[in-house]
Amino acid sequence: MVSLDEKNIDVEKLARKALNSQDLFQELKEGVRSKDNTTRQNSFKAVQVIAQEDPDFLYKEWDYFQEMLKSPNNYHKYIAIYILASLTRVDMDTKFERIFNDYYGVLAGDKAMTASHVALNSSIIAHNKPDLRSRIVDILMSIDDIHQGNQKELIKAYAIEALGKIYLEADDKQLIENFIKSQLDSKSPKTRKMAQCFLEQC
Repeated sequence: MVSLDEKNIDVEKLARKALNSQDLFQELKEGVRSKDNTTRQNSFKAVQVIAQEDPDFLYKEWDYFQEMLKSPNNYHKYIAIYILASLTRVDMDTKFERIFNDYYGVLAGDKAMTASHVALNSSIIAHNKPDLRSRIVDILMSIDDIHQGNQKELIKAYAIEALGKIYLEADDKQLIENFIKSQLDSKSPKTRKMAQCFLEQC
């Protein structure tokens, strides 16, 4: 019997066991909504391993994680942000396109914790969904206009990290460069550092 509230658990081993055990998978699925931090984190990490290594297995649970994206609980939202981004790799039914506004509505909200991770995961979505790439780039460069919280400058650091990964595949390279250059004077040290790092690598 697995105890999900144990620290330092082998989440990769746990994930692989869950692929062959419906009971364990159900436990992980419920665990991502646990109020216990360790249980929730262990469950999330194991489910994320499944999402990355066998996304087809997890795709049938899309609606479960989509529902979490709309939760008032920011930990639930955070988990959904990652899982749904990973599942875009096998999203043949264009489910993500239908929730695009909900997903990026989190970036337009006022919570830095969740908004920053929408920005960060955007590179995965842009890679898996090339038809959405330009739209995603435009959103990442519009944080000043859309984010409602007071951590806009910090969130731009995550946007730059994503844009750096999107850059080689992007059609709008010059726009990306111009946006990142404009962040060299950001009030956020992290954002300035990410901008400098991008420009040096380029």
